[in-house]
Amino acid sequence: MPYVIQTIDKPGSAEVRAKARAAHLEYLTQKKDLLLAAGAVVDDDGTGGHGGVLIVDTDDRAEAERFIAEDPFTKAGLFEKVTVTRWRKAFFNKERLV
Repeated sequence: MPYVIQTIDKPGSAEVRAKARAAHLEYLTQKKDLLLAAGAVVDDDGTGGHGGVLIVDTDDRAEAERFIAEDPFTKAGLFEKVTVTRWRKAFFNKERLV
């Protein structure tokens, strides 16, 4: 059963996000076999970036926690808050699973 990782950036951290973004995207690319989905939380007009959602395909909480701990955004001190929560798929890839 996967884990959802939700992050919230520290206020006023747009510059930190911008500087670490390339390394973050490369990290996610290297770890893409573990990702069901990932993306930034943005404003309604599509601008910004003030947090994120990652769905990690693992049954191991420690692996999910390691995944976010090793993320360049985490290492850069971008996040104010990170939550790691078990997620049960009910609908996925346009299919009903329950």
